[in-house]
Amino acid sequence: MQLLRDYLHDQSKADLLKEVVIVVIPYYNIGGGLNRGAYSRANQLGPEEHGFRGNAKNLDLNRDFIKCDTRNARTFNQIFNYWQPDIFIDNHTSNGADYQYTITLIPTQHNKLSPVLAQYLQEDMLPQLYEGVAQRGWDMTPYVYARSIPDEGIAGFLDLARYSSGYAALHHTISFMPETHMLKPFADRVASVYAFMDAMIQVLNRDGNKIRDLRGRAFQAARTQKQFAVNWQLDQERSDTITFKGYEAGYKKSAISGLDRLYYDRNKPFEKQIPHFNYYKATQTVEKPSAYIIPQAYREVLERLHWNGVRIHQLTEDLAVDAEFYYIEEYQTSRSPYEGHYMHSQVQVRTEHLERQFHAGDYVVFTGQPADRFLVEVLEPQGADSYFAWNFFDGILMQKEHFSSYVFEDLAADYLDEHPDLKNKLDTKRKEDSEFANSARAQLNFIYENSPYYEPTYKLYPVGRMKPGIHLPVIGVSELGE
Repeated sequence: MQLLRDYLHDQSKADLLKEVVIVVIPYYNIGGGLNRGAYSRANQLGPEEHGFRGNAKNLDLNRDFIKCDTRNARTFNQIFNYWQPDIFIDNHTSNGADYQYTITLIPTQHNKLSPVLAQYLQEDMLPQLYEGVAQRGWDMTPYVYARSIPDEGIAGFLDLARYSSGYAALHHTISFMPETHMLKPFADRVASVYAFMDAMIQVLNRDGNKIRDLRGRAFQAARTQKQFAVNWQLDQERSDTITFKGYEAGYKKSAISGLDRLYYDRNKPFEKQIPHFNYYKATQTVEKPSAYIIPQAYREVLERLHWNGVRIHQLTEDLAVDAEFYYIEEYQTSRSPYEGHYMHSQVQVRTEHLERQFHAGDYVVFTGQPADRFLVEVLEPQGADSYFAWNFFDGILMQKEHFSSYVFEDLAADYLDEHPDLKNKLDTKRKEDSEFANSARAQLNFIYENSPYYEPTYKLYPVGRMKPGIHLPVIGVSELGE
């Protein structure tokens, strides 16, 4: 609010807005903000009162950018895609280690950005920002994401799409999350963020045309890109060296437990070189199809695509579609809820070409559009923050039909007589697996799973992947119907 006031009243600053549009959401977590108090953040000094991380439904909006469980995030998605910002800033206060800096910075993880944007971010923009903030009286360092204590090195943050900066990357927007230190005076935290945003506006005045050009090139590259990364991990073998201003860490006896406890000695500041592990490598890639075909029953998925600027078409007639489909072979599910979801991870799929019946009104999303990066990461189930990972397709993971053994016995016997190849497979499995050979139910289930009685939709991911050259009767839609 101070920044806006000054830019509106100081003509020299207002002149900087001739080529820069600033869009501000001053109060995002309204429900959490109204839940004010002095004690919800035990690790933070000041202000006297502050809001609560959870909103009125006790959901953390900082993890809701892709799943959009809250009305706040749904509205944000639509605002973001209306304005299509070139730069996005999400101001935060951090918890963690103690050090000399008032402000730290999480930029979009450069290995997850389009290469042309990543190069500009690393080589041009970040040096300008660090210098600009320093000129305004504040040292700034990369976000202190420490393995144990900062002396041993800090790591770049993997900003998946659940976070604002990871979400922005799906739209080829360079994002920043300033994290001010929770133990520094509140007035200093405010002033350091002001300095960062002020420096950013200066950079945008100098480089605005360049940034717009690079972003346009990123969109164009994604439209023709064939392979997309959907999972990443930190590269432990690569690091840079940065100068870090910290405090010596030590251990002393706890007044509570009598055991050793960590502390930082502010009487012993240091400045030393430490490793910065800021490289991530893709661990899984997928090939982009020519189109995705999505049953209209999955409205929650379709709404989120629509909010994010995805161009959508609808089938005009019932049609048997020959496409590539995934069967979910393996996955892990969290044992406790995370932001209202039992998330899936480590997803493994089996690909099959199937002819599936679709209906007039089902949706077709052609690739080769500006939203390609977003599409692939949310619709490919192996993705770390895909809609499958966030439980939007959990209905396929439960088998709906089973059999009564005494009824299926006769059907199974007849089916084996008619299919000797399956009988041979059954005999082989009995010979190789003694536990299987001693279980009548397991043997019946083996036949059941290899018969037409077994439901073909069990673990069948319902989104089809189209190959090029297939004509579909479709019309474009600008709004989702009821």
